[in-house]
Amino acid sequence: MRSARTLRRGLAVFGVLVGLWLVVPTLIVVPISFSGEDSFAFPPSSWSLRHYTTFFTESSWLTSLLVSLQLALIVTVVATVLGTMAAFALARTSFVGKGTVDGLFLAPLIVPGIVVAVAMYAAFLGWGLVGTPVGFVAAHSVLALPFVTVNVTAALAGFDRTLERAAAGLGASSFTTFRSVTFPLIRPGILAGALFAFVTSFDEVVVSLFIQSPNLQTLPVRMFNSVTNEVDPTIAAASTVVLVISTALLGLASISRRNRRHA
Repeated sequence: MRSARTLRRGLAVFGVLVGLWLVVPTLIVVPISFSGEDSFAFPPSSWSLRHYTTFFTESSWLTSLLVSLQLALIVTVVATVLGTMAAFALARTSFVGKGTVDGLFLAPLIVPGIVVAVAMYAAFLGWGLVGTPVGFVAAHSVLALPFVTVNVTAALAGFDRTLERAAAGLGASSFTTFRSVTFPLIRPGILAGALFAFVTSFDEVVVSLFIQSPNLQTLPVRMFNSVTNEVDPTIAAASTVVLVISTALLGLASISRRNRRHA
């Protein structure tokens, strides 16, 4: 009994150390973002909000943030609708090659990002979509679709279809059954997929680097250009903003998934 308790404590300590190893390097950007200096310094010798002021007032930073937010919202809607439809098709139908189709939906999660970026750039270049809003929405939607499909498919896997048959037996139409019975029960899965889709689009940098244009840059691309072409601590403020938004949304997705399991 004592050895088992010691083992559990040891595993708990090991888990905490691994968590700190993963999180602490990321959190370093937070105090740097409040530095009053003109260069990267940790720990900061002075404190200021000047880098946040620059981030929210300089047009290049603010424009890229607004572009990322608008793009992520559009991608969330597109990916959620298409991903939910795909999840229904995969979960409730049987056809030849279904396993292959399942694999294709997961391909963006498996194939290295640089390979996906090169492929999209080559295709979009021929279609005239490089550097266009439509191109960005299409590219990011492809990357976000798997997250919606996986979450909605998991929600449908635990769905009791007798409820739908009961509603149909009482005279409800297909749309009414979906709206009143199916959707409320799978809503946590759809919400989780939508949040993951938003974060995927908002954080995407590799594909965006390939299909960007001087007039259309997302925030991650602006951050990449900043860190490679200049020494500007404003990127620490931008990183903190991205970190807060992404963490908050992923936290909501986690809560949604937990609610789905207890539903």
